[in-house]
Amino acid sequence: MKDFFKTVKRTQNNNENFVLATILEKTGSAPRSEGAKMLIKQDLSIEGTIGGGLVEALVIKAAAKIHQDRKFRIEEFMLSNKDAASLGMVCGGDVKILLEYIDWENEKSRGFFEEISNLHEKKSEFVVITKIPQEADKDAELEKWACTETGFYGRESDEILSLIKEIKENFYQLKYKEAYLHAKGFFVEPIFNTENVCILGGGHIGKVLAELCKNLGFYVSVVDDREEFANEKRFNHVDEVVVAPGFENITDYVKINAQSFVIIVTRGHSYDKEVLAQMLMTDAKYIGMIGSSNKRNHVYQCLLEDGFSFIDLDRVYSPIGLPIHADTPEEIAVSIAAEMIKVRRS
Repeated sequence: MKDFFKTVKRTQNNNENFVLATILEKTGSAPRSEGAKMLIKQDLSIEGTIGGGLVEALVIKAAAKIHQDRKFRIEEFMLSNKDAASLGMVCGGDVKILLEYIDWENEKSRGFFEEISNLHEKKSEFVVITKIPQEADKDAELEKWACTETGFYGRESDEILSLIKEIKENFYQLKYKEAYLHAKGFFVEPIFNTENVCILGGGHIGKVLAELCKNLGFYVSVVDDREEFANEKRFNHVDEVVVAPGFENITDYVKINAQSFVIIVTRGHSYDKEVLAQMLMTDAKYIGMIGSSNKRNHVYQCLLEDGFSFIDLDRVYSPIGLPIHADTPEEIAVSIAAEMIKVRRS
């Protein structure tokens, strides 16, 4: 969620308890990634999203009971593509979701959220850790910790200190890693500030743009399904080069979050609809798609028929780049980078 910390602080100031839903695991083509969050208030209104459609409806229903019981619950949902389509979702997939009751009168809970909000306000980079109790242990309480590169907040134990040591030793390797379930039963959520650029398509424009974005201080990932275009020799200055088997399930290969800039320049634009659909289900700060107005309108119409809304499509910058009459790959890359800077500084 883009404004998660701001929303949490507002609920605290209003002394408004809520249920926090977090995706722990996903398989298949579930629309949101691990760590995606949604707040469900007492009146069952929501802030944020975990993907929409059937899953969200079932989570809201479960949250009503949690508001009464004030105990956490872990729910698993298995959706076929047919189930998903019938309820307005673009794709299916299986998800495991943690629902926890956040009570501002609970000193332990209040202290933890104040700590991570302070870290976020200071622009500190940190990792949130949640102990997921065994399913049989229904009466257990969720325990949470926060870990920076040098600091630690939470109750000490041999088990958690072992994990903290592991995290600190590999702290910056977590920078572009999705939230994940650790083998020891902990849910680990990296909270980092670095802006990253994901260029989907390693052709001429992608190559020039990747080098330019690197010079602008972005962490740059390039994804293509052709090894002759996506290789470290061709992209020897970027941070990450991914040869994917296809353009399905892009978020399985690169991390897309609220600080991400996504550039869609796939070959011949043949994959643009499929890729754009996936990116619209992320929190990406910027989504740009190359192509003419006619091609854009065709892609948009297909996505509207698939269940997306005009509000979704308003997030897309297409045709991509500032209107500077760019023609060559180098000029087009400059126009795209200039538009990204405009968004970055807005």
